[in-house]
Amino acid sequence: MGKSVLIVDDAAFMRMMIKDILTKNGYEVVGEAQDGVEAVDKYKESEPDLVTMDITMPEKDGLEALKEILEINSDAKVIMCSAMGQQAMVIDAIQAGAKDFIVKPFQGDRVIEAISKVIG
Repeated sequence: MGKSVLIVDDAAFMRMMIKDILTKNGYEVVGEAQDGVEAVDKYKESEPDLVTMDITMPEKDGLEALKEILEINSDAKVIMCSAMGQQAMVIDAIQAGAKDFIVKPFQGDRVIEAISKVIG
């Protein structure tokens, strides 16, 4: 069975793109969330091997959700997703405990490279 991944992004299209890349490469998508509040709840439910987390979302942004998930499980593996030009936010995320980041628009090989580096 493939490693389990929770996909968090407020854009359904982006979630679909990541899900497509992951499932084609043998990963199991165990859930999707459209904001940070939902992300934390789904993380508790599914305890995935990895979370892909958008930074900019309504309700609770990716940085806040990252910090809450790390409070639940300090070993949680989270990869941040950001649009071009959000370098400062990416640095904040890495300092807060994110393992890596991928830039939108997603390139399949970069997504898989980041994920396999983090969870093998």
